[in-house]
Amino acid sequence: MATCERVAVVQAGSVPFDAEGSTDKACRLISEAAGRGAALAVFPEAFISGYPKGLDFGARVGMRSPEGREDFRRYWASGVDVPGPITAAIAAAATENNIYVMIGVIEREGGTLYCTALFFSPDGGLLGKHRKLMPTAMERLVWGFGDGSTMPVFDTPLGKIGAVICWENYMPLLRFAMYSKGIQLYCAPTADDRDSWLPTMQHVAIEGRCFVLSSCQYVKRGAYPQDYDAVQGNDPEIVMMRGGSCIVSPFGQVLAGPNYEQECILTADIDLGEIIRGKYDLDVVGHYARPDVFRLYVNEAPAPPVVMKINKSDR
Repeated sequence: MATCERVAVVQAGSVPFDAEGSTDKACRLISEAAGRGAALAVFPEAFISGYPKGLDFGARVGMRSPEGREDFRRYWASGVDVPGPITAAIAAAATENNIYVMIGVIEREGGTLYCTALFFSPDGGLLGKHRKLMPTAMERLVWGFGDGSTMPVFDTPLGKIGAVICWENYMPLLRFAMYSKGIQLYCAPTADDRDSWLPTMQHVAIEGRCFVLSSCQYVKRGAYPQDYDAVQGNDPEIVMMRGGSCIVSPFGQVLAGPNYEQECILTADIDLGEIIRGKYDLDVVGHYARPDVFRLYVNEAPAPPVVMKINKSDR
């Protein structure tokens, strides 16, 4: 029997470089989404504590400026320890409001930052995370690379939930790996607010026969610190990211959005039966595959830079 649920994408701006402020805002929005009947709320990429749109971190080929190093220090200082106090606060909000949450954070480990999607359940706290495998262009200056060990799909009462972040959605093999895990609620937090993003999400939904929930920030220059040296300028009304969040069905139908005008919460009632109705004629990891011609191998082993091995003869 088909299962129907209400899901939400939260289109809002973070409080850039302020982890606590961004978390407080996230908790309020989680409560608001739950108040609208949503069983799942999907937040944008890097919601805690900000996507550094327009910042160059003082980098030129062969050169880094002291000012750029300070920009990175400030960004690192507002990063999120996983687990830690920030994740505990989001977990508490998810539990209090009886809702699943996927939220984009800037995770820090040692001296490195990662663009990470965190998953929370109403009753189990922090479910797990996905670290972005491939930061795009200038993002590589400030974010490390994830590995195959954080590509989870969680089997929940709502359906199978996973995340592919921003331009990871242009990595066909990653999409294929997620389809092979049976993803049904495909979360796509992003910073891409261009007109081309919606058709990308429609393509993913049709290709994977899954519901796609994409959330992008709507944020103005005024939300950033006054000394934020972005190329867009200092007018507080400049729109740094204009949203474009959406919810798309397995047949590519736009169920909610896109909205390019303001912060908002978009909701849609979804029927998981649509997934099987769609796979009747297209299952790219089943009857529509040709494994005798094409086959994907995925390495999900952790890839730490240092592995300590104890020689038994030294004991």
